[in-house]
Amino acid sequence: MTSTNPETGETIGGRSPRFMHWCALLVFATITMGASVEERNTNPGGSSTSIKDQRWSIFCSAATFTLSIIIVLMHLHPIGATLIIGTKVEGLLILVLTAFWTATVSIVSDARHGLAVDESGVVTNGNLYYFSWAGFVCAIMMCVSFLRGVFGGDVVGEFKGRSERLTPWSALLACQMIVMGTCANIFDQDCTPIVDVPVAFCTRTKFGIAIGCIGVAFSLAVVGIKIATSSAPFMLESLFAIILTILNGFGVAYLTSAKGPGTGLGNLYYFSWGSLLVSVMLCVSVVEQRNSARSAPQDAGNGEIPVEPLDSDGGI
Repeated sequence: MTSTNPETGETIGGRSPRFMHWCALLVFATITMGASVEERNTNPGGSSTSIKDQRWSIFCSAATFTLSIIIVLMHLHPIGATLIIGTKVEGLLILVLTAFWTATVSIVSDARHGLAVDESGVVTNGNLYYFSWAGFVCAIMMCVSFLRGVFGGDVVGEFKGRSERLTPWSALLACQMIVMGTCANIFDQDCTPIVDVPVAFCTRTKFGIAIGCIGVAFSLAVVGIKIATSSAPFMLESLFAIILTILNGFGVAYLTSAKGPGTGLGNLYYFSWGSLLVSVMLCVSVVEQRNSARSAPQDAGNGEIPVEPLDSDGGI
């Protein structure tokens, strides 16, 4: 049976489309809470800031666990489902939990706090690190699902339809921001006169900061142009994609090698490789578009490569 929620306008049919997300978030919160409590019991000492960070990770996971189990149980009861599915209360809870998990990920994966990673950015508590990231991704997916239901359409699809390759450029922007921020944290913490580290380590860390800055600038420019005008100049986009592929190729080689700051499994390692993979995907996409334009009949006979059409269905 299908109905429409009068508060948000979301069409509800049977079980909520976010039921599995809530169940997954319950699992992620349970594991994160257990790992946070274990981390506190293993390392009860430390500075006041470290203790505060431990308490925050426990509070966030415990609050998410409590809310998730209540909402999952409400989904299983017909009356409870009508009170939560697609309502403004659910939207507010999703927004609050997204903010919680954003702060949690930034805290537990920060080398300065020593929770899920050590001073070098290497993962020391896999459950806390991976499942806090999983909770963050799940919360974002729930936000997208709720917005899609409220606005009666595919929000992500509408943005993708505005221009090809908007999604990978946005993903590259996020990856490059994490690379830049992680390298900056490592540089501030390790590359100081009182810390004895190899010169090559700090040089490569500076190189990572430079790559992150360039990647953020290029990605932000393309994303801004695509959102504002529905298309970006093809040659500009191609040039940026090629430059970033080359830079991130050197970045992976220098940052994740034995003498680099990202040699251990952590944010810098994963997102350096992620930046390279997304950059390669962008290069492949622009090459495919160029080849398609060459093989397609020329409408105006001027031989120009057509810029992304307004009615495009999306990129890669």
